[in-house]
Amino acid sequence: MTANTAEPEEHTADPADRRREQRGWYFYDFACSVYSTSVLTVFLGPYLTSVAKAAADAEGFVHPLGIPVRAGSLFAYSVSVSIVVAVVVMPLVGAAADRTGRKKPLLAVSAYIGAAATAGMFFLSGDRYLLGAFLLIVANASLAVSMVLYNAYLPQIAEPDERDAVSSRGWAFGYGSGALVLVLNLVLYSGHDSFGLSEGAAVRICLASAGLWWGAFTLVPLRRLRDRRVPPHGEGSVGSGWRQLRATLRDMRRHPLTLSFLLAYLVYNDGVQTVISQASIYGSEELGLEQTTLITAVLLVQVLAVVGALGMGRMARSYGAKRTILASLAVWTLILAAGYFLPAGAPVAFFCLAAAIGLVLGGSQALSRSLFSHLVPRGKEAEYFSAYEMSDRGLSWLGPLVFGLAYQLTGSYRDAIISLVIFFAVGFVLLARVPVRAAVAAAGNPVPDRI
Repeated sequence: MTANTAEPEEHTADPADRRREQRGWYFYDFACSVYSTSVLTVFLGPYLTSVAKAAADAEGFVHPLGIPVRAGSLFAYSVSVSIVVAVVVMPLVGAAADRTGRKKPLLAVSAYIGAAATAGMFFLSGDRYLLGAFLLIVANASLAVSMVLYNAYLPQIAEPDERDAVSSRGWAFGYGSGALVLVLNLVLYSGHDSFGLSEGAAVRICLASAGLWWGAFTLVPLRRLRDRRVPPHGEGSVGSGWRQLRATLRDMRRHPLTLSFLLAYLVYNDGVQTVISQASIYGSEELGLEQTTLITAVLLVQVLAVVGALGMGRMARSYGAKRTILASLAVWTLILAAGYFLPAGAPVAFFCLAAAIGLVLGGSQALSRSLFSHLVPRGKEAEYFSAYEMSDRGLSWLGPLVFGLAYQLTGSYRDAIISLVIFFAVGFVLLARVPVRAAVAAAGNPVPDRI
């Protein structure tokens, strides 16, 4: 693949064109967030665990590739493996996108591979735990790769003083779609008998429909986003991609403050991603809550996450993104401490915890993305956002691994959940030490009045 030979990447100068691209950009969050919500957070964890238990031996273990794995840990381990796969692929995709300027075709390929794998979960039944683990790995890795390309558009479609608001609106669109589809899922799942469906069939339809939704609404950003042209850098071969990756890593060492932010984000976001992916298992297995209760709780998270994302975006305009993120990390720590002591069979208490999660979830993620966009040197957006996405999803393997190991060793999900506090505490300290205004200036970008 050969690079285009024209002008360097530029912002969209015309305000009307910029707003049109921004509206198209929001819709990828609208498309793919249904996977994160319905599949990863609500249905797949408990369902894949039940499928693994159906295939388990008398001691409760399955044996993928001959390795003894407790059935209750399979989902967490599969998430970790998917992230390792993404780590290998994401930097190459980011480097290829920056070398050629062709983000959109790569976004389409990764999005539709993920959507197809998710739709294929309709066939997950009986004791096919290996099929479920494989589809989860493919879908989760594809989502991570697509988000590299999606996030890399943010510096190009929004001026520096717009990015907190644009990023927050993107998250709000995603949580809005997640809430809408969860309502439909709740109707289907809770009334599956009236639809002539078994409980398992209803779950499989909910899983597959997320893939169809992802694929259908990805068409909107593919129509509205446009590729920027870049100067020629040579051939876009695989070997060239690896060379570009090494060059990117060397280049990032020239921006130690950007790396300091990435390290902080890697740590605290590992905790966020693990809470998101393991919450339904904690609720069903440790707290003994019904699936309808879990769906309702996640629906509450989605609705309040829209409010939280927009509200924290407003807070950032007054107090700065860094201070607002630090406040959210303090709240995350309190949430986990409360979750450890949450009594079993108490849905009201679980709903209160879900409400607190919703209010900080969207804002902490949206503001982290917009803050990082200020720390990226011009012309290296996809490469640097591949490193960011490795922190967002690609290197967030340690939390699920620790969670799975804690359960495998102790048999207690409470011990697993409390271990995540360390991610938020250490991330808070690391972020507090980053001088973000100096980091923006060192990246060669204009420093906003408040950041």
